[in-house]
Amino acid sequence: MDQAATIRAESKKRELVGKGVSGTGPNRSIQVVSVSSGKGGVGKTNSVVNLAVAIQQAGKKVLLLDADLGLGNIDVLLGLTPKSNLADLLHGKKSLEEVLVDGPKGIKILPASSGVQELTELSAEDRLQLSQHLDGMDIDIDVMIIDTGAGISDNVLFFNVAAQDIVVVVSPEPTSLTDAYALMKVLFKKHGERKFNLLVNTAKTKREALEVYKKISLAAERFLNISVDYLGCVLYDENVPKAVVQQKAVMELFPHTKASRCFKEVAREVIRLPSYGNVKSGGFQFFWKQMLTKGIGPN
Repeated sequence: MDQAATIRAESKKRELVGKGVSGTGPNRSIQVVSVSSGKGGVGKTNSVVNLAVAIQQAGKKVLLLDADLGLGNIDVLLGLTPKSNLADLLHGKKSLEEVLVDGPKGIKILPASSGVQELTELSAEDRLQLSQHLDGMDIDIDVMIIDTGAGISDNVLFFNVAAQDIVVVVSPEPTSLTDAYALMKVLFKKHGERKFNLLVNTAKTKREALEVYKKISLAAERFLNISVDYLGCVLYDENVPKAVVQQKAVMELFPHTKASRCFKEVAREVIRLPSYGNVKSGGFQFFWKQMLTKGIGPN
């Protein structure tokens, strides 16, 4: 009877793994985090890269998807020269494993194309195909971070709604706050998103960052009745532009500097988000569910 119970338990375990319920295997539950900004120039992509490195160093395996389609620049920021990109994947020229490249500290990167206008707005077929590739991916990761474009284009909205956690990056500039609020408003009005996480970049002090958060949070709560949580801040650090010039992540080049310490703190907050280890469906099938239930696929 003990042997029979053991066999049944193992059978059930295999069944759960196949459905993505277990925490092991290629189809295990994966946290999907989108990172966006209402406007360009707030350091969003640089924040994404360093956050990915920080999460990887915290012991979680990270896939970074450059979803600024048509104008991708994560590879440039890191001095990488990928032979293939997302366009080759969607056109059926390369497999996902052939397109992925290795980034700093072992993160995996799915590079976007640059200067390919047709990818600035994904078709229904493109979105379905991308979801299929991600769902069938046979690599071991814990967190996928999606670096969306800036603004409120259909692609930006699609990737935000498809993610489990939405991170909005702002700087203390008034225009950044206004555009970040506009992004959250569109996501709420069009797709019913009510939960956002705010990352304040290039703040002079932590007090200034908190003031920025309070302004957006109060406006969002008062006029939209939505929740904005404070993910943290990245303080202004002269070593960040130095790292950009050298095409390196500041986490890699200056691991003990002020900005790097901030990224480590934010990484811990991302891992603590309620969705981690509690996704709504196994693996990347979350994309499929979101596309169907929220109607984010194009007509």
